[in-house]
Formats: sequence, C-alpha cells, structure tokens
Amino acid sequence: YMCSLSLFHYSEYLVTAINNPRSLSLDSFLLNHSFEYNLAALSSWVEFTLEKLLFPELKQITWLSTVGLLMVIFGDCLRKAAMLTAGSNFNHIVQNEKSDTHTLVTSGVYGWFRHPSYVGWFYWSIGTQVLLCKPICMVGYTLASWRFFRERIEEEEITLIHFFGEEYLEYKRKVPSGLPFIKGVKVEL
Repeated sequence: YMCSLSLFHYSEYLVTAINNPRSLSLDSFLLNHSFEYNLAALSSWVEFTLEKLLFPELKQITWLSTVGLLMVIFGDCLRKAAMLTAGSNFNHIVQNEKSDTHTLVTSGVYGWFRHPSYVGWFYWSIGTQVLLCKPICMVGYTLASWRFFRERIEEEEITLIHFFGEEYLEYKRKVPSGLPFIKGVKVEL
C-alpha cells in the first residue's frame, strides 16, 4: 500500500515534469490535493489500524488483496498512459483559457474513455482500499470519488465544449466518460 501510494504521487510529479514542465510545481505531487483527500487518507489509516487490532483475520483475505493490487496497478497505469498521451495538453488544474497549443486528444486511451486519467484515479483510489481489505473506506472512497469526478467532468466538459465546440460534442457522442453512471455535461441542442 505505501509503495503504491508513494509511486502514485512521485509518478504524478515525474510525468508532469516530462510532459508539461511549465506547469510543474510541488503541487504536481498532488500531496496537498485537498482537505478532503487528506481526510480520506487519515480515515483510511485509522480504519486499517482499528481493524488490524480488533479483527486481524479481516486483513488476511489474500484473494481480495490481490484484486485490490490489480485495481491499483490498472488504475495507475491508465492514469499515467492518459497523462503521457495528452502530453502538454494535460494539466492537474482544469484550464479556463485555451492556449495556442491546446488540442483535443482523442487517440490512444482517449479512444477508450473521454476521461481516462479520472478513470485511472477512480480505480486506483478504490483499489488502495480493497488492497488492505477495508470495507468502510472502500465504500466511502467509491462514493466520494464518484461524486468528485461527476462534478469535475461536468466542469471540464463545459470548458472543452467552449474550446472545441462541435469537435468535442462529436467525440462525446462516440466515446463514453469511462466512469460508471457518469455521462458528463448534458447539452441541449
């Protein structure tokens, strides 16, 4: 778990340094992502400690830990593939102004999902909880991540429609968001 957490945050910084060095800062580690992110991490550690002390057998479910590890690996690889595919178009902060070099990326993993970096992070975060067999945080992370990405995708898609117009709308019609029950911003024509 600690290795996957460390690798996730370090690789966020590393891939940003490679792809978009102009946006690189200490924030690129995503360690200070938000109060909610820090609260989720703290809750996760508290739950693990209490369950380890009170129900140690709950932490011995090898097949479940293996599923969690596979989710972590899949999620992180998908997220980094999305970042690398998007290149300098990727930024940790939703952009409000289109730069001259900003292009709509629809190839690679963006041909599978409109928001592959969010899909990756979603399954990575849930996988960290499955890996450690933590039922309370697994449900909590699933609900909190889903809500965060539903709102974030709607915000981002409004910007993408503004930037790319019909080109983005056509892409949106063909490619799913990648997250369960999240369609993205509704567009009335």
